[in-house]
Amino acid sequence: MDFTLSPELLDLQQRTRAFIAEHIIPLEKDPRCTAHGPTEDLRREMISLARKAGLLSSHMPTELGGLGLDHRAKAILFEEAGYSPLGPVALNIAAPDEGNMHMMEVIATPAQKERWLKPLALGEIRSCFCMTEPSPGAGSDPGMLATTAVRDGDDYLITGEKWFITGAEGATFAIIMAKLEDGRATMFLADMDRPGIEIVRAMDALDSCFPGGHAVVRFANLRVPACDVLGEPGEGLKYAQVRLSPARLTHCMRWLGAARRAHDVATRYAAQRQAFGKSLGEHEGVGFKLADNEMDLHVTRLAVWHCAWVLDQGNLGRHASSVAKVISSEAIWRVVDRSVQILGGQGVTHETIVARIFSDVRAFRVYDGPSEVHRWSIAKNVLRPHTQAR
Repeated sequence: MDFTLSPELLDLQQRTRAFIAEHIIPLEKDPRCTAHGPTEDLRREMISLARKAGLLSSHMPTELGGLGLDHRAKAILFEEAGYSPLGPVALNIAAPDEGNMHMMEVIATPAQKERWLKPLALGEIRSCFCMTEPSPGAGSDPGMLATTAVRDGDDYLITGEKWFITGAEGATFAIIMAKLEDGRATMFLADMDRPGIEIVRAMDALDSCFPGGHAVVRFANLRVPACDVLGEPGEGLKYAQVRLSPARLTHCMRWLGAARRAHDVATRYAAQRQAFGKSLGEHEGVGFKLADNEMDLHVTRLAVWHCAWVLDQGNLGRHASSVAKVISSEAIWRVVDRSVQILGGQGVTHETIVARIFSDVRAFRVYDGPSEVHRWSIAKNVLRPHTQAR
């Protein structure tokens, strides 16, 4: 693996960094940044800026208005975007849209791409991914899927309840996971304004970076034509992996940028703030935290780049993405937590961006598979050659 950045990647890095610094960071205190994410008006304003800068939907192919970047190039751009909580939204690479776009590019029909993927890639609309359910339904265990899809002539009737559905409020369409009468998981596409879809309530969450926040969504005999099945019936769990393996990695890329931002703020503060006759950074208790931050950022970047390399070789990389996700989510949490500690009182207020990053990043150890589930999966993969040899 060659980690040297080509002139083209260096240019992409600098252009993205400059765009975030000049156009997006100044919007972080805009009143349109709400507890449930940036408003649609602010999102559209930022999308317009990114389009003019030639940085929109970088993960999408050029025929869909993107830059057609491979995973290694995305690692560069996504990290720079993540330097601001608004950056991924501005560049149209935020979850859940980014993962939905990737999956639809792979498995959607031409008609589905024209109807939903194309405007999504252009930043004209938003989407949501309806998978997680209240107990006793699916959470970390997708096999517990409770939402049903019953065939009714040329249609399916979908009934069930989902929660923690990111971006549901304001989304134009949803990708819904439901089980057929034979129990097989299947994905469906549906416009959010169809009869039978109800946004029950918004959920108050620690994070505030996702447009539309997180919601409880109920389906009551939602009628979906068979032509709006996404992919093949019964293959929903397989397609979920098509979505999740790259999506886990892009989360790592974005949050790496956020952690770097927190570290930069803490470093500047430690260099300037005086206590007991010298700067904070000269005290080992603070200096060692900065050193640990540097090491965690370095290891995270290596894990991300390695996994990107695996994916660019054409491998699905489920094991590699699990490893990268656990390393990244836990290292990034440590970096941001240390940065709060270094900043002291300022770290627990919104005098700096760090408290906001702290609130946003905590959920990263939970969504797209909590660390415990990934460790379980990694352990099974480690043991498999030995158990098979018995």
